[in-house]
Amino acid sequence: MTTGVLSLSPGLMRFGQLAATIGLLALLWRIADGPETARILSTAEPIWLVAAIGALTVQTVLSAARWRLTAGQLGIKLPAMHALHEYYLAQMVNQAVPGGVVGDAGRAVRSRGQAGLLAAGQAVIFERLAGQIAMFLAMASAFLATLLIPGGFDWPAWLVPPVLLMIAVGFALPAALFAGANLPGRIGAKVMGLWKDMGHALAAPNVLPMQIVLSAGTTLCNLAAFAFCARAVGVVLPPVVILALVPLILFTMLIPLTISGWGVREGAAAALFPLAGATASEGFAASVAFGLVLLVAVLPGLLTLWLRSQEDG
Repeated sequence: MTTGVLSLSPGLMRFGQLAATIGLLALLWRIADGPETARILSTAEPIWLVAAIGALTVQTVLSAARWRLTAGQLGIKLPAMHALHEYYLAQMVNQAVPGGVVGDAGRAVRSRGQAGLLAAGQAVIFERLAGQIAMFLAMASAFLATLLIPGGFDWPAWLVPPVLLMIAVGFALPAALFAGANLPGRIGAKVMGLWKDMGHALAAPNVLPMQIVLSAGTTLCNLAAFAFCARAVGVVLPPVVILALVPLILFTMLIPLTISGWGVREGAAAALFPLAGATASEGFAASVAFGLVLLVAVLPGLLTLWLRSQEDG
């Protein structure tokens, strides 16, 4: 009986995420004026959607280079094109499979040959973490600056406390990890080992400048892609809004409630776009456009699958 329950759990989880995705999108269709959202999407300017695809393509290239750099610090040498193909494949799987991490787990498993699964897993986790850190720092800096500088941005009272809490937690996590590394016994030793590996992979003097450049580049490309999608549906976002508001929308994609963040991301966009002088329908439309553009941008992963099938055949 236990085995049966456990075997059903992944399927039930996928069904639950699919149901949550459909339910949230249906709810937003009613709340954010779905017909108006569809009308806005139908008038989207293709040139800006193509620009968004281009930005996400550059982001993938930079992310693959960051993974290659990080893996090299952990004893895993990845050819540039191999890393790029693997990254595209991982992105495609992440878009198709609930959870958003299955593709990354796959590239860790497939790259374990040189240094083992632990090092391969660390390379993937550290690389993804570097990107999230860069996005977090961009958001935190812009949010705090606009909050403290008079006339910077009119943040609503209901949003300030949760965002400040998120920023505080984000800055506290490294301190907590460092404190854990100083604990006595095996736990402290394991955390210390993790801390040293992460520091060597991301912050060693020979890689830190390039890590900063690559992570800043992926962050700017991601933000630009969303801004281009907003521009495609007629919304011009000022730079301060792109830096402070868009990361809040994109961070919702990390919530493992739906498939690839669909529904949650659109809800955040519909709620936050009015702060920038746009409508909820325009936010909904911009987020849907971003999701569709993201699907198109990861299609080169199909080429990797085809090449693998040819090799296996």
